[in-house]
Amino acid sequence: MPAHRALGGTLGYQTREPLAPGSLVRVPLGKRDVLGVVWSSADGPPEGVDPGQWRAVSATLPGCPPLGDSWRLLVAFAARYYQRSLGEVALAALPPQLRDLQPDQWQRRLAKHRKRSAADSPTHAASPPPTKADPPTLSSEQQACLDALAVATQPTLLFGTTGSGKTEVYLQAAARLLHQDPLAQVLVLVPEINLTPQLLARFAARFGEHLVVPMHSGMTPAQRLGSWLAGHLGQARIVLGTRMAVLASLPRLRLIVVDEEHDPSYKSQDGARYSARDLAIYRAQLESKHGPGCQVVLGSATPSLESWHAAAQGRYLRLDMPSRVGGGPLPTLRVVDMARQPKGTVLPTALVAAMAERAARGEQSLVLLNRRGYAPVLACHACGWKSHCPSCSAYRVFHKLDRTLRCHHCGFTERVPRACPDCGNLDITPIGKGTEQLEEQVTALLGGQTRPDGQAIRVARMDADTTRQKGSLEAQLDRMHGGEVDVLVGTQMVAKGHDFRRISLVAALNVDAGLFASDYRAPERLFSLLMQAGGRAGRDASLGAHAEVWVPTWNPGHPLFAALQRHDFAAFAAQQLAERQSAQMPPMSHQALLRADARTQAAAQAFLLAARDAARNLPGAEHVTLYPPVPLTIQRVANVERAHMLLESVSRPALQHLLAQWHPVLATCRSLPQAKGLIRWVMDVDPVSIQ
Repeated sequence: MPAHRALGGTLGYQTREPLAPGSLVRVPLGKRDVLGVVWSSADGPPEGVDPGQWRAVSATLPGCPPLGDSWRLLVAFAARYYQRSLGEVALAALPPQLRDLQPDQWQRRLAKHRKRSAADSPTHAASPPPTKADPPTLSSEQQACLDALAVATQPTLLFGTTGSGKTEVYLQAAARLLHQDPLAQVLVLVPEINLTPQLLARFAARFGEHLVVPMHSGMTPAQRLGSWLAGHLGQARIVLGTRMAVLASLPRLRLIVVDEEHDPSYKSQDGARYSARDLAIYRAQLESKHGPGCQVVLGSATPSLESWHAAAQGRYLRLDMPSRVGGGPLPTLRVVDMARQPKGTVLPTALVAAMAERAARGEQSLVLLNRRGYAPVLACHACGWKSHCPSCSAYRVFHKLDRTLRCHHCGFTERVPRACPDCGNLDITPIGKGTEQLEEQVTALLGGQTRPDGQAIRVARMDADTTRQKGSLEAQLDRMHGGEVDVLVGTQMVAKGHDFRRISLVAALNVDAGLFASDYRAPERLFSLLMQAGGRAGRDASLGAHAEVWVPTWNPGHPLFAALQRHDFAAFAAQQLAERQSAQMPPMSHQALLRADARTQAAAQAFLLAARDAARNLPGAEHVTLYPPVPLTIQRVANVERAHMLLESVSRPALQHLLAQWHPVLATCRSLPQAKGLIRWVMDVDPVSIQ
């Protein structure tokens, strides 16, 4: 159960036959039968506990091997480190459908899975998995990294520029491992669901579809259960998924790959707020300690500063791949000073001409704007009305295609009013622009221009709205790879990981917001986004000579752009780490956030103040700085007021020691009269955002 529910740790049950730790069972809880995991067994109840008070286990799930020691140690560590209850983390790691199956349903489902797996697998389980495609010849840099991985004994940071062929290194490292140990398993993590189709296709083409399974939240419950079973039973040799897959049961795990390891999506923002990247590193250590050994590879063209700093300290092995496959040059950065453009310019004229020129040659362009919808705000200039969300301290976004105002925080949606709701003015106008409007404007600006076949230039949009339906993402990616799209407008979901071979121009709009944001991580994220987006250009060596990245900005002299022009991540990282060192910010210090959700802001802040006072009286509090509570940037969401309080220490053990003592005290703080109206509290250890 969540920690704020104040239900204790493991629960006691009795059974006639001994059950191995890790066994899956059905147990009574209140008036329901729920799924449980046997965590440990004992000869009898603890001293002072009446055996008659313990209820009996209802049933076991037959034919299911127990969850392994390494898996249980990983879950226990995650619960302890991220300040969650053990059961909450353990059950969240299991597929949802598994929690609802009764023993007879489970037996039928397991038999069906085994029958399907036997039909799909053409090879004997103990034979080396075949490769479906001949691997390409590696470059000297790729081969050197692959050789180094063969003998590496510590976490490895694969620092390869965009287009350097990191994925091929992953593929061949996995192939070598599976040849040495046919029963071994490989876990490949990607930050977002939209990156799985392309990577899954490459692994399936190399190893066969029956040996590779996906695992992410976009799958149906039945599909998730099937993938989990394939991993738990050892049938899947390669599991490819998002952050949730780091907690999958893989009894023969020997290699973990964390692709795009810098991406903040690896940090969960719901439930147990774990970092999949950090748990992958810890899991590899556990598997090495309790099994035949496991290696972890973190890959990125723009590593997180935490990983970069760890490599500089010698805790990680850093392997560099600075050149693109085929020897093509990196794209040229063109910074456009918007102060020199005519007033009201949407896209610089030279940029529009460059996109038309690319389309005429059969090449593609990518325009990045990290804001979906038509416009962020709809406003009336007569009375000042704006499209506020009635339930959130945010604006509803104008979506022109379906004529709705939609809150991207609580989901509240209404039709666009015909006139201002306050004064009746018919002239209500959009303010700002999103991808819908940008797609419309790019189409208009390129009107009259043609492709090599004489047809009009085709503009498409890819964001969370256009990829919502099942299969729509794959269809749009196929259109891009097939050359049916000349200009792709999209959010950051198109800026990373995709191997678009025809793109020779990338334009990133509205980047200035990241230069002066209050979040100290904003420059790191902006640099990463621009470098990753630019990496989509010129991936085919034949296009590299004229590949360009255009960045319209009102601050062309900012040092971030100078580092981008040199493609010098090392210099940028050094400058950022020096700033963080002087301010004692992560990774030089360690943080945790305590967030409170309540009916009123006063109740949320009262709870946090009481918790702060209680923490100051705990042993070791002098080693931790407790900042005053403040409202979140978006203070109210779905009529729930939100506030948080930051804790910081240069010592991770000191911070963890305080959190462990503080955790039980928070339940007491919740019951205080001034905290009446508190809905929940959440602990976020190692937060990726403090806004």
